[in-house]
Amino acid sequence: MNAPAPASASDRPNVILICTDQWRGDCLGVLGHPVVETPHLDMLASTGVVFRNCYSATPSCIPARAALLTGLSQRTHGRVGYRDGVPWNYDVTLPGEFTRNGYQTECVGKMHVYPERSQLGFQHVTLHDGFLHHAHRHHPNLDRVDDYVPWLRQRAGHDADYAEHGMSCNGYTVRPWPMDEHLHPTNWVTSESINFIRNRDPRKPFFLMTSYHRPHPPLDPPAWAFEQYRDVEMPDPPVGDWVDEVFGSIYEPHNPLQPPKRMPARQLQRARAGYYGHLTHIDHQVHRLFETLNAEGLLGNTWIVFVSDHGDFLGDHNLYAKTFPYEGAARVPLFICPPAGTKLPGRTAGQPVFRDEPVELRDVMPTLLDLAGLDVPASVEGRSTAPLWRDAAKHAGWRTHLHGEHTTPLGSVHYVTDGGAKYVWFARTGREQLFDLTHDREERTNLAGDPAWRDRLAAMRQALIDELTGREEGFVVNGALQTVDEVDPVRPALREQR
Repeated sequence: MNAPAPASASDRPNVILICTDQWRGDCLGVLGHPVVETPHLDMLASTGVVFRNCYSATPSCIPARAALLTGLSQRTHGRVGYRDGVPWNYDVTLPGEFTRNGYQTECVGKMHVYPERSQLGFQHVTLHDGFLHHAHRHHPNLDRVDDYVPWLRQRAGHDADYAEHGMSCNGYTVRPWPMDEHLHPTNWVTSESINFIRNRDPRKPFFLMTSYHRPHPPLDPPAWAFEQYRDVEMPDPPVGDWVDEVFGSIYEPHNPLQPPKRMPARQLQRARAGYYGHLTHIDHQVHRLFETLNAEGLLGNTWIVFVSDHGDFLGDHNLYAKTFPYEGAARVPLFICPPAGTKLPGRTAGQPVFRDEPVELRDVMPTLLDLAGLDVPASVEGRSTAPLWRDAAKHAGWRTHLHGEHTTPLGSVHYVTDGGAKYVWFARTGREQLFDLTHDREERTNLAGDPAWRDRLAAMRQALIDELTGREEGFVVNGALQTVDEVDPVRPALREQR
């Protein structure tokens, strides 16, 4: 059920998209995480809709954000792995549609597009992408590609760099933020978002993307946030019975992004404490944003959506960072908080509406446009999630599964999930995995060889065949999956733009 279009642009609701980088899908208190404390996000989520099976189809920053900002699948937006320096030449985008329909549009924080100053349809971008190797190689003067660094230098009184504490932008060592907390990039993103809200054109509705670089490394939360978790008892990360067989070859000295196969317990404790500290720090900063909306009298006409581009393994299956299709990296948080006073069907006081359908990042764009009463462009391949929770009788026909993929050190790896099970296929070797997400959410046991799961395996394999048929990489030959040794992170149409 689409929202009726308001009579004029000034009557339309405001929309705030809070996007984080590398936030795991299980790391919210409202989802029952045993360690993480996110009281303010939990409060927001409790008023709305929480999706327990939201996925990043291509779990790394660049391709995930392509899906988020275009509503396209990786087959169409063309980014099936991580490669920087490839132009973002998309005619239809999420911010572009809001701008075209009379919204004042702003992004604060991380975009991770190329060229770095591409606005992608926003009227204005206040940029901080974090440490991007490609940008640093091509722009020694960071003022050209970053608004936070010159701001920091002005206030620090010297030629500061936000990473001068020595922590790696992809590493898992920890050092609390060494400067005053108000200089932290998480605080800066919040402060700049608040400035936009206070100084906006009051005659127009607005679309604001508040885009935090953290909890992506460096693991440098404020000291109080790190100390909150430093000595807390934490359950051991899950390690599947299949891990050594599958991943033994990637723990090699030539792969600088992978820590040692089994990080020492003390170091892992600190890494998780640093990561969780980032989450709680962001939670507090989101509350600052919420209080500004309250003070400005905007809560009754503003939708707030919280999402991440992908997760982080944090030691699950002896992995760190992202790209592989397991839950730690591929599943992301997504919740929708309606304007104050909105009654949602099926919601009880103090509890959100939980949905278990498989949704993904390309569904965010059509959902936000739907919430604003705007038409969804025909080119968009995602679907609005609003019918799932606005009218239960009208959600029939939702997708039965979703498909994801990413190039990795072990070649192209694909997955299919319906929310209850997950099929994984390694294109280089043909290896198959099947996990029962209902009873084994941590993916400890591979059921691909279990006779009881043979039919489910065949059905999900066929779903992947259907998704990959016709791809130029040659994944499907004569109706069957075919091994492929090397796959380029960008598809041919995008390579031609470079």
